[in-house]
Amino acid sequence: MSQRRSTLAAGRGSRTRNTEPDMTPLERYRDVIPDFEGFLQAVQRPEPRTLRVRTGRISQATLVGRLEEQGFGVRPVPGLPDFLEITHQPFPVSESLEHWLGLFYIQQAVTGVAAPLLGPRPGERVLDLCAAPGGKTTHLADLMADQGSIVAADVSEKRLRALLGNVYRTAHTNILALAADGRRFPPGATFDRILADVPCSGEGMARKKGGRVGRTSPAALKRMTRSQEKLLRRAAELVRPGGEILYVTCTYAPEENEAVVSRVLSDTDLEVLPIELDVPHAAGLTRFEDLVFDERLSGAARIYPHHLDSGGLFLCHLRRPGNEAVTGWAPPPPAFPGQEIDAEEAEARIAGGLAYLVGDFGVPKERMDGARWLVRGTNIWLHTQDAWPVESLDPRGGWRVLSLGLRALSHDGRGVRPTTDLIRWLEGPSGPQALTLDREGWLELLSGRTIDLAEGHPDGFVTLCLEEFGIGRGVIRDGRLVPEIPRKRGDWLRKVLERGRG
Repeated sequence: MSQRRSTLAAGRGSRTRNTEPDMTPLERYRDVIPDFEGFLQAVQRPEPRTLRVRTGRISQATLVGRLEEQGFGVRPVPGLPDFLEITHQPFPVSESLEHWLGLFYIQQAVTGVAAPLLGPRPGERVLDLCAAPGGKTTHLADLMADQGSIVAADVSEKRLRALLGNVYRTAHTNILALAADGRRFPPGATFDRILADVPCSGEGMARKKGGRVGRTSPAALKRMTRSQEKLLRRAAELVRPGGEILYVTCTYAPEENEAVVSRVLSDTDLEVLPIELDVPHAAGLTRFEDLVFDERLSGAARIYPHHLDSGGLFLCHLRRPGNEAVTGWAPPPPAFPGQEIDAEEAEARIAGGLAYLVGDFGVPKERMDGARWLVRGTNIWLHTQDAWPVESLDPRGGWRVLSLGLRALSHDGRGVRPTTDLIRWLEGPSGPQALTLDREGWLELLSGRTIDLAEGHPDGFVTLCLEEFGIGRGVIRDGRLVPEIPRKRGDWLRKVLERGRG
């Protein structure tokens, strides 16, 4: 048995009362990780809590000020402009109003390297091949200022719905969520940039697990690397000539990193773009034990826990030679495909919805600049994708579209209703149909009680605000205010506001 096989498989099925993390699987990297002892120490330390600012909705300085007013200790993460480390928290930062409002995303610092390195630009077509739960996806959207198109694909529909929860909370509008196996992602369209953040053995996540490092059997490793290679090869087929791919894992294993990329480089025309980062890192490997890799892999990057006081990450930046435009893209239709509604009827329904928003609901017309609309079922969705690939994708691919943008308006027996997601996107009071309540007023509403209003408030739907933020929808009936925020969101908000009393 080789040294590689023995360290991967050793100890399977054994039991121990020792609660100390077993670092044995990491010993195989002693000769390739600079400052190996510092690396081991970092792996066993608790990982700092970090977050990424939702830059399209709030400035870093403003968010820092709001958090510090509540007693949080906050400092920037060197080399990651949009990331903050929470050095002290009087209560979990996830229970803050700012988190509920989608003003930040709790995200491991090291994962914040990927999206800026891929470098998406507003207006481009981007594919996130293994997108859930959405940290890197929403980071891409922030960098694109919600302009252009992101296709967020994942084989697990359950995980995609978790991604969508994050998308809706942070109010991103250029993300198309598509349930599909990335290894067989349907052809028919090409992309400017592709993020291949592939499933892996996850050694770099050990700090999230108390320093425990999982053991991977040779058979499991073989299955894993086959899947990773298929994902990268699919990305190579889908990226346009001149487009770029970022291959990412959160493991240290060369078998899942350099070895996978090296095999794909051997029979494709992909080029390696040498990586330069503003955070400490090590170069990619060109050999490990008895394995030899493409010499160009020295241009890849390995980030270890002692580099950024975070997790581990491997990144390889690739480019397909040439210079061609993307293909297979067309403007989204006014009605979602497969429905019994023609374009004329869909456009009429959209026009009616916009007339309600501007006329009855009081949204300034200019606030809608850049927004696009799509009828699906009884709902009207708001998005900012100027094009999508849906109608060109191979229908035999076993894929399904879950969401595009945000559900903005719903129709029922009471007519047109603005959604909480739309109100979050509007970001604050919009016209006369808005009411601002203090925390006590909100707690009264969320406890199930209605509020009697002074005369002069017409019946109908209103935007309910706290401070300068739009929180959700309410309705006035006969001079009484009733909230219409989904129960789960309302319960979460009530707990947040009760905490904020202190």
